Amino acid sequence: MSVEQEFRQRLQLFCDDVGKIETEIGRVLVGQKRVVRGVVIAMIAGGHVLLEGVPGLGKTLLVRTLAETVEGNFSRIQFTPDLMPADLTGTNIMAESVDGGRHFQFQPGPVFSNIVLADEINRATPKTQAALLEVMQEHSVTIGGTTHKLNGLFFVLATQNPLEMEGTYPLPEAQLDRFFCKILVPFPTAEELIGILDRTTTTATPKIEATFPSSRVLEMGQIAREILVADEITRYAVDIVLKTHPDSPAAPPFVRKYVRFGAGPRGAQSLLLGAKINALLDGRFHVSREDLKWIAPMVLRHRIILNFEGQAENIPTDQVIEEINN
Repeated sequence: MSVEQEFRQRLQLFCDDVGKIETEIGRVLVGQKRVVRGVVIAMIAGGHVLLEGVPGLGKTLLVRTLAETVEGNFSRIQFTPDLMPADLTGTNIMAESVDGGRHFQFQPGPVFSNIVLADEINRATPKTQAALLEVMQEHSVTIGGTTHKLNGLFFVLATQNPLEMEGTYPLPEAQLDRFFCKILVPFPTAEELIGILDRTTTTATPKIEATFPSSRVLEMGQIAREILVADEITRYAVDIVLKTHPDSPAAPPFVRKYVRFGAGPRGAQSLLLGAKINALLDGRFHVSREDLKWIAPMVLRHRIILNFEGQAENIPTDQVIEEINN
């Protein structure tokens, strides 16, 4: 078998494995295919996801189902105003040895898991939010001068409720940038709502039939990074990001009128890596402009900051991205 044939075989196995993950999630979660695809892309890319939607749309169910599909540890953290950083990362506790002596022992917190659900992240104080986001970036926790590494897959899915904002602490833009993408969870269609009722108001209990090793997810991330991208596609990704900046010569009039700051280098990285994975999932071994346009709203919507005029007119950042993609 030639090197090219072996690589194509690996790519085909990549597509088959992701298909299995999406199929298993589909056994429990009705619809939301674009949301599921975005979450899977972010997980393979090694990033983290911010899910935003009104209560009852299945955000928590999606994360729980994904945790059942991907073998590994799962933890859920309910964010509240009184949650402290040590409640996330863990702390040193006094332990007694067999001979009666005492010593400090590290007690790991819930972030020491493969998949972490940060439920209603904007309800915790900035100090606690920062503790989680530091772990997301560094994949380690430092307690008492000792650094504790997180091994294997580490994937954080944070949820936000866009309706009830009283008593919340919105994430600062610099911390939002740490998320690979922000996915809006839409209200289900009439057919999807019928499917939800059929599954939840009868005796039938959908179950996951096959599981997937978390180590394989890390391997798939490496495979995606091996995909070569044409120079013109890389340049097109850069152009999209530059157009989000109002002071850029390439910025369209709509951006100059309503945008204060645009996406940074992390946005460009997420854009290109997400496009690579999306191309593979569509059965193609090359990245196209359509891949970049498809993933752009997810990876850029939380990285674009509107100016006063944009906020006053309630301009959605997705409309800014749509103007850029046209």
